Amino acid sequence: MNSSDILNDSLHKDEQLESGSNFLVQGRPCSKIGRLVKGVMRGFVLDQDGNEITTHFYQEEDMVIASFIPNVNVTFTIQALEDCEITVANFAEVMRHVNKDSKITEIINSEFEKLNNQVHSRVVSLLNLDAREKYQAFMRDYPGLLNRIPHYYIAQYLGITPTQLSRVRKQFAQG
Repeated sequence: MNSSDILNDSLHKDEQLESGSNFLVQGRPCSKIGRLVKGVMRGFVLDQDGNEITTHFYQEEDMVIASFIPNVNVTFTIQALEDCEITVANFAEVMRHVNKDSKITEIINSEFEKLNNQVHSRVVSLLNLDAREKYQAFMRDYPGLLNRIPHYYIAQYLGITPTQLSRVRKQFAQG
């Protein structure tokens, strides 16, 4: 039995997460890593006034993680927006298998690269795009999520008001 089989058989467990429940919480150690099997989740931070600001979304087959390093404090909360099924593993234990098993290393590297690209795209979007362009980027980055996520979370994510989002959506509907 190779270490990929060991990882698949012994390091992970399937969990159910109800809508509104948190997977990881801002300020607590990042002790677990997951793969979202079913459902939608969001990452969010609290600003200095205690307001939630949505930073990103997770959809089926995404790696769900809040840090690239195990056991450091998480800088944002990850919350289920729907009832979710998630395969969960101890993050530190998974990282112990990296560089010992080429398949695990390849998966982790690929997922970290994907997360890094999402963060980069998000920063560029927030700094350089107007509301319409941000909406287009959202549709490109999160196809199929528009009707699964409350629109106020999408507006938060885009850094625009719900009214601006409504106008942009109307422009798209009109062609």
